[in-house]
Amino acid sequence: MKNVLKSRAAKSEIYNLTSASDRRVASTRETLDSPNSDLMSVAGQPLQAHKRCLRVLKFGGTSVADAHCIQKTIAIIFSAIQESAVVVVVSALCGVTNMLLEAGVRAETGDAYFVAAIFDELRRLHFNTAHLLLTSDESRTLITRKMEGILARGEELCRETIRRQELTLQTQDAISSVGERLSTLLVAAALAEYDLVGEAVDAVDLIVTDSYHGAAQPMMELTQKRSDARLRPLLKQGIIPVVTGFIGATTDGVLTTLGRGGSDYSATILAAALGADEVIIWTDVDGVLTSDPRLVSEATSIPELSYREAAELARFGAKVLHPKTMNPVMQLGIPLWIRNTFAPRNSGTKVSASPALSCGGVRAISALRDVACIKVCGPRFAAVSDVLVRAISALEAAHAELLMISHSSSQNDISFAVPLSVAETSVEALLSEFSKELADEVLGQITMNSNTSLIAIVGEKIHESPDVVGRTIRALSKEKVNILAVATGSSSCNFTFMISALNTKTALAAVHREFLLHSLNPRLDSHAVANRKTPTSNREHHEAKVVRPLKKPKRKSIAL
Repeated sequence: MKNVLKSRAAKSEIYNLTSASDRRVASTRETLDSPNSDLMSVAGQPLQAHKRCLRVLKFGGTSVADAHCIQKTIAIIFSAIQESAVVVVVSALCGVTNMLLEAGVRAETGDAYFVAAIFDELRRLHFNTAHLLLTSDESRTLITRKMEGILARGEELCRETIRRQELTLQTQDAISSVGERLSTLLVAAALAEYDLVGEAVDAVDLIVTDSYHGAAQPMMELTQKRSDARLRPLLKQGIIPVVTGFIGATTDGVLTTLGRGGSDYSATILAAALGADEVIIWTDVDGVLTSDPRLVSEATSIPELSYREAAELARFGAKVLHPKTMNPVMQLGIPLWIRNTFAPRNSGTKVSASPALSCGGVRAISALRDVACIKVCGPRFAAVSDVLVRAISALEAAHAELLMISHSSSQNDISFAVPLSVAETSVEALLSEFSKELADEVLGQITMNSNTSLIAIVGEKIHESPDVVGRTIRALSKEKVNILAVATGSSSCNFTFMISALNTKTALAAVHREFLLHSLNPRLDSHAVANRKTPTSNREHHEAKVVRPLKKPKRKSIAL
């Protein structure tokens, strides 16, 4: 009885972990079969095998959250293949990666009941989604069998972790990859339901990385060779590759991950490897916004950004993009779009080398929270040889990402901003590096403030605008927000400063008002800004075509 109660409690907790979008699956069937649905059949519409251009379409977790969302994704893919060949990259269903990571953590603590409850919930979610998407029992049985194999392997990895009482980074990567492997099967199966030929492709066969688990870096030359060999034949046959985002593999075939949110990165890596004409990231917002809408109610979408502006925003907290997303496409000049799956007529944000609407000035303001400020100081600080070089080397050896460096005008201290997750490791690395100087009292102390946020004001050539810094300081001063540290000059398109985390929302709103960022998008009126749903005017060929639904085909089987 005790074990039964524990199992019930674990399942109750899992239900609370599951997002609202995941729980919509049960009510989706009626929507899918509705004659007024936005979904379509493409029976009798042959896929063009040879296209003039190639697009990589990436769909995030909210775009494949449940059967209804996957149907919207299929509609977008259908519209895209009318103009070009496409490679599709998908994330795990919304909330699934969090559940898998939690399963790994609980396995390390020996909580077998909670792990079992997580995998029971994952089975329910994915099997129900397949049942709603697919029309024949044969198709459902086939996809369920394939998904069960993937889930069983993930559950076995958790059992091994329970036995060893250790969760290695390699095992964590393998467990967290389960979600993408399941979602590719679902999307490929959904394509087949509408007479589109898709094939689920595991990115371990495409993206070659180093062995740094949890944040692997791609090896582009090998990735290009493998992507060409695996994907080109599919594209020539008119088959739509549906690729797992987030994951890759070492040259020895050991699975790695690119970091949380890494499916965006997967898409641009593949775009660069294949020489694609553009990348479109489909998400649940209308492009890149001028600030976080949860903190700034007047935030609006930005029509165009440069690569550097987008990269700075991603690095400093803009959740719509993975920080490394820009790197592969920037080098080749491949345009990237961020668009809304649930408002496909809105043109979103275009990111390119030379955006037509960018003429300098402030474009957006972003906040990076969960940041620690580490300060190295002392009265004889200047006497320490190569203190900056030594400090940076020590932090790099500790795998700490340096977010900001600020040197005081008195030359008596230097501040480093690092992610809170590596703050303690960073302090230990610096204490070890400067142990002699601390013992000799050449350096006074090394301190850490874990309650800080970084604010980045981003815009091309803002350092050529003499009033940006002054206006920012005045706006913050009016709201009594104190600046703890400042970094300028390190980048020509951002002005970064550190504040108390408690002042984050106030600071963002103040600067947003000061630079009138709510009026940055001339295509949106006040009603559109408030509701995010008003269609924008036509822009180039990217205004989504409306494809009216035909009767859904009754298929007997699918090919995966």
